Amino acid sequence: MQTERKQVALLLGSENDLSLVQPAIKVLAELEIPYAVRILSAHRLGEEACRFASEARSEGFGVLIAAAGKAAHLAGTLASRTLLPVIGLPLSASLGGLDALLSTVQMPSGYPVATVAIDGAANAALLAAQILALSDPKLLLRLEAARQAGQEAVREADRRIAKSFM
Repeated sequence: MQTERKQVALLLGSENDLSLVQPAIKVLAELEIPYAVRILSAHRLGEEACRFASEARSEGFGVLIAAAGKAAHLAGTLASRTLLPVIGLPLSASLGGLDALLSTVQMPSGYPVATVAIDGAANAALLAAQILALSDPKLLLRLEAARQAGQEAVREADRRIAKSFM
């Protein structure tokens, strides 16, 4: 029995956040993971954000990435309305992103949000991929190949640098 491929929802608090989440979009595309990008402010569109989270599983999503800066309540808002994994991506919109980081990680018991580094969009996408790969063997192979390619790139850089200092 083949299961339907789950997609990732990349939810932004503001259109201004789009440039900071481009690395996540790149990773998802490279790993051939279907995704959707939406702007759903927890403050300005709270009801719509809650509705999206409530319906996400039935719409084919497997993981939600919530990217927001400042008073970053988007991840928590989504987590309160779904049992899907929610990954918080704090953005450096103000205060170097520390305000967003603290807003994202300080969730009450019962509403977990996995949180990556400030502006850690690529890692948010990779974590989403690892979660989906638990039930998608082909994705797991693509992840393994990507990791091996990254390791080889470091080895090549090491060889180049070592030669220049001999």
